[in-house]
Amino acid sequence: MLIVFNPTAGRRRAALLWRVLDVLVANGVRLDLMETIRPGHAEDLARDAAERGEKLVVAAGGDGTIAEVANGLMGSATCLGVIPLGTANVLAHELDLPFAPRAVAAALAFGRTRAIWPGIASQGESQRLFVQMLGAGFDAHIVHSMPLPLKRVLGRGAYVVQTLRQLLQYDYTPIPIRLDGQDTQAASAIVSKGRLYAGKYLLAPDAEPSRPGFSVVLFDRYGPGITLLYGAALPLHRLGRAPGVRHIRAHRVEFVGNSPVPVQTDGDKAGFTPLTIVDAPGPIQVVVG
Repeated sequence: MLIVFNPTAGRRRAALLWRVLDVLVANGVRLDLMETIRPGHAEDLARDAAERGEKLVVAAGGDGTIAEVANGLMGSATCLGVIPLGTANVLAHELDLPFAPRAVAAALAFGRTRAIWPGIASQGESQRLFVQMLGAGFDAHIVHSMPLPLKRVLGRGAYVVQTLRQLLQYDYTPIPIRLDGQDTQAASAIVSKGRLYAGKYLLAPDAEPSRPGFSVVLFDRYGPGITLLYGAALPLHRLGRAPGVRHIRAHRVEFVGNSPVPVQTDGDKAGFTPLTIVDAPGPIQVVVG
């Protein structure tokens, strides 16, 4: 198997990776390890491996690295493995993947799979695949403005700090959105393939990662006060039921309008609106144990 490792995960997470690899090698598993050196490199490595006929490519990193590897594997028979080394590891929590090194190694060796159906965000000829969710508005603004050193030091706590920093600076302009041809608007939106958000917190209980379509969570209220309320509701698993939150199922999501709004996919910066979101051409198989 090929292991694609994002070295920006840091030394502590690299140590977790080596513990997984030690178990695999000790049990006779043949593997190759390749480190990414630029954005998009994981996608290229995965695509090359799929074209060579590799049966399994493992993403060792966070949700953004997983999405890049998944993008490279789309349309092939190669399975996606995961060694969760990210800050939030939302997909790993969504699929109930193991985190302990021996359990991760055992899951990869056993090879039982589950299908997920990614989404694709398009802007002109540019496309970006996401495996868990796309956010537009305030949460994407936090991702765009996040200092990398702060994230490395505080992990998920960095998002709390950055949210407090940006509460009074963000322009809470309503975003025009078209859902399966029906026009609406919201202060922020999360287009989700899965139930969870920002780790293991419940947001969209109607979502199903293996099915086409999206659970679109719309936040109608805006301003510093309601944003603090949403932040407090998240660890209580009540964000999806907070005041001013709507849930709509859709197969085609269009962020329209002339005012650019920041976008993030799977926790990584993904440009600005306008853009269109549809399902990927087909599912991908993820090793779950």
